[in-house]
Amino acid sequence: MSDALIRLEGVKKSFQKGQETIQIFDGLDMEIAAGDFVAMMGPSGSGKTTLLNMLGGVDQPTGGAIYFDGERIDSLSEGKLAKWRANNVGFIFQFYNLMEMLTAARNVELPLLLTRLSGSERKKSVTAALELVGLADRAKHVPTELSGGQQQRIAIARAIVSDPKLLLCDEPTGDLDRTTATEILEILQLLNRDFGKTIVMVTHDPEAAKYAKRTLHLDKGQFDERELAA
Repeated sequence: MSDALIRLEGVKKSFQKGQETIQIFDGLDMEIAAGDFVAMMGPSGSGKTTLLNMLGGVDQPTGGAIYFDGERIDSLSEGKLAKWRANNVGFIFQFYNLMEMLTAARNVELPLLLTRLSGSERKKSVTAALELVGLADRAKHVPTELSGGQQQRIAIARAIVSDPKLLLCDEPTGDLDRTTATEILEILQLLNRDFGKTIVMVTHDPEAAKYAKRTLHLDKGQFDERELAA
């Protein structure tokens, strides 16, 4: 697939547990096109979060290769990998991971502190990200003054503020009620459809998976791709 943004070739991943070697992946291949929105499902322990972390350069495979936009990322040094991650990847987690002592605006600004943007440029980007998730009026609130859904929207704003190509979402609606989850999923769909963000979302929720363009089922270290029900 010539337009693949992400390509995995023969990826292996294993862990040592005492004397035992736990093999999670043994020759995993995968391609994700630029602009795709993939839901990743599978039983607990199937390696979904491990794979997400490898896609984001947080974890390294024990074999094989991972390519992003034609560049092999699994062999980059820690310093180059950190820079690559800051430029290309936004992370969204189940439990928001916001800094409780910082305002919403300051939380969103955090990734930009790694850039060379001026203070005024950072402020402009933060405002745009908050407006996109509908929370510009909550910029000065700290997380404890926000609902769970609002905190997740702040987390999304933080993930997109540096304009990454790839959004990696680990159970982004797992801690939310259905109505709030739908709002979050609609924002992700908007980011994919109108802003061209490539999204990989781990979820246990079949309803959440319906917002993606396709679903990959991970089981025993391999994918079984099935069409989403209409």
